[in-house]
Amino acid sequence: MVSPDILWQALQLVLDPEVLLVVLCAGAFGMFVGAMPGLTATMATALLVPVTFFLDPIPAIAAIVTASGMAIFAGDIPGALLRMPGTPASAAYVEDAHKLALAGKLNLSLGTSLLVSAIGGLFGVLVLILAAPVLAEFALKFTSFEYFWLAVLGLSSAVFIASDNALKAGISLLIGLSLATVGLDPTSGTPRFTFGSVDLLAGIEFVPAMIGLFAIGEVLRGAIRMNTAAPLPQVPPTKGPLFAGLGALIMRYPKNILRSSTLGTMIGALPGAGADIAAWMSYAFSKRMSKTPEQYGKGHPEGLVDASAANNAAVGGSWIPALVFGIPGDSVTAIAIGVLYMKGINPGPTVFLQTPEIIYAVFMLFILAIIVMVPLGWGTVKLARRVLTIPRRILMPLILTFCIVGSFALTNSPYGIVLMLCIGLAGWFLEENGFPLAPIILGLVLGGMVERNFLTSMIKSDGDLLGFFERPIAAVLGVLVILLWGTVIVRFVMRMTASRTQQAES
Repeated sequence: MVSPDILWQALQLVLDPEVLLVVLCAGAFGMFVGAMPGLTATMATALLVPVTFFLDPIPAIAAIVTASGMAIFAGDIPGALLRMPGTPASAAYVEDAHKLALAGKLNLSLGTSLLVSAIGGLFGVLVLILAAPVLAEFALKFTSFEYFWLAVLGLSSAVFIASDNALKAGISLLIGLSLATVGLDPTSGTPRFTFGSVDLLAGIEFVPAMIGLFAIGEVLRGAIRMNTAAPLPQVPPTKGPLFAGLGALIMRYPKNILRSSTLGTMIGALPGAGADIAAWMSYAFSKRMSKTPEQYGKGHPEGLVDASAANNAAVGGSWIPALVFGIPGDSVTAIAIGVLYMKGINPGPTVFLQTPEIIYAVFMLFILAIIVMVPLGWGTVKLARRVLTIPRRILMPLILTFCIVGSFALTNSPYGIVLMLCIGLAGWFLEENGFPLAPIILGLVLGGMVERNFLTSMIKSDGDLLGFFERPIAAVLGVLVILLWGTVIVRFVMRMTASRTQQAES
């Protein structure tokens, strides 16, 4: 039990005027970066690292914590307005968010994202405070066998988030997995599918690919329909309070919020997972458990509630291994650990004994950042509505400019821009022919994780496939994956049999 003196010291550190000013400024910066398509939460925190050189430890960590949390929510804003997810964590539910906005329910879309994000974030922080050592110890039990099954479970999400055509969704997933094989072989280091290009040795960068698939496709459609009889669908301006009617919506899905917040926190606590995978998996699980799965992807708020809760809960979860063992849960906490070391604080079990006031100050900063996120998010949404009044002939070139800047900034070379444009053209062609884009992104994100952990596991087990079921956690995950795919196959066979029976009778 922590002593009141330590809590009082931590509170004094957090309530310092410099810290409060940093929280406000970093929050506004995170909102801006997250709302720009292609500028991710990782980029927001990375851009703040030079600023932290001149700050004390607590303000420095406050800047990282606040900016990353704000950016993850703000990524929902361009997703709802323009069908262009601002961050990878927003890509899972961009279709529902945008179609709600097209139906004149922009307030419902963004208001739900903001409030549920805050609830999920608070849940993740609560778990971080109460159960950090326990969850971190559980996360450390994961070996390559468990990570392989976890990644396969994530890939299975492509089946559940796919459109009505499962075959085209499967083809899209294979395209994403194929793109994930570009680069160096994880075991031998041999170049694969690089065609002599040095840039491709690092593989297909995820963020330029995501920008291309979602943003470039929308820009192309906007340009094609600019002067045609079929104009691009416009998001109608929505008047009234942002949070009107959200109380009833949240009360309708309390189990969804609790379930997805728990799932997001657990996934966030796994090193290398993060908010992106948490959003995809919670959305897929939500669709699987829903009474109206056919409405997902068509403007249904249930999936939006689940994924928004999960990706923000994962933020708190990702700090569990970072603070307790010094192992980054994702790219943001990797940057945060670097800042802590720079300030003379070594994350790990000893920091809880030597400087416990620092740890509890970090916990309080999380709570403060979530509280600040609600008014800042409200203001950002209000300002973002002005985007609807900008003519498309002006808006589309501006969006293209941001996409180019974001892609270049990530790779620091024209390679990112070329990659974004090529994948964007391919994605536009695929989507125009009915192929969903979400499985491509999922395959690209998890393909490398599946391959690395499969090869590592095969080496450990000397090629024995039964080794994937020898560890208790791996066995549970493996059986779950097999049951999921078995259920899908059985239902497909039953549907085909019923269809043939009807045709024979007619």
